[in-house]
Amino acid sequence: MLNIFPLIIGLISLFFAAGIAAFIIKKPKGDKKMQEIANAIHKGAITFLNEEYKIIAAFIIIVTLALLAASHYTEMPWQTSIAFITGAIFSALAGNIGMRVATAANVRTAEAAKSSVRKGLLIAFSSGAVMGLVVVGLGILGITIFYLLFEKDAASILFGFGFGASSIALFARVGGGIYTKSADIGADLVGKVEEGIPEDDPRNPAVIADNVGDNVGDVAGMGADLFESYADSIISAITLALIAAVYSKGDIYPLVIAAIGIMASIAA
Repeated sequence: MLNIFPLIIGLISLFFAAGIAAFIIKKPKGDKKMQEIANAIHKGAITFLNEEYKIIAAFIIIVTLALLAASHYTEMPWQTSIAFITGAIFSALAGNIGMRVATAANVRTAEAAKSSVRKGLLIAFSSGAVMGLVVVGLGILGITIFYLLFEKDAASILFGFGFGASSIALFARVGGGIYTKSADIGADLVGKVEEGIPEDDPRNPAVIADNVGDNVGDVAGMGADLFESYADSIISAITLALIAAVYSKGDIYPLVIAAIGIMASIAA
């Protein structure tokens, strides 16, 4: 029962994330002008991620083939390459879902803030909770599945999961960060220096690119980064327990403790 406890909590976390996302989507999106701006930001962010993921996909394929080749000449299990792909997909998925919910929540937060700050804060906070629950849900779900399937070789195979998550985090964080800062500087130079208008002024079309950058860097990039940190911390603890072999059943405790933390977050 203790072994499947983290698995159940991971599924519950994703279920709660879906429920909060549905709650956000039902909120009003504001007038036509607000929706036009929100759609432009959303489409820009999705377009950037699609182009970025094409490059990442090529890298993932190359590394997967390298891991498969290495498994023939070393003691590394071939399942490590499967874990690598899974970690990469889950990391990208966490950032992508978080960004989609964030771009959907932006305009709804602005509309809700017209009536009260409390309503606006509720939607904004809820959108952040979605990504948080998706990150921990996918993280603990993926690690638990590989742990249960390959308990004896879990240390070697989970290395692949963490490696895949870290690879996506590197591309998403650095690539998204470069675009974010480039768009920010470009918009500021055009607006404040050349035209003499304030920062983030709606008269400056480059503000759209600036907001796109904020979403791909500070939301999608952050989501992948958090997923990598969360997954690797659990994997490190499990690996240390497996190597030490002081108490044969103690290696499940990092997953159980993480699951309890998720329960506490949902309850709060």
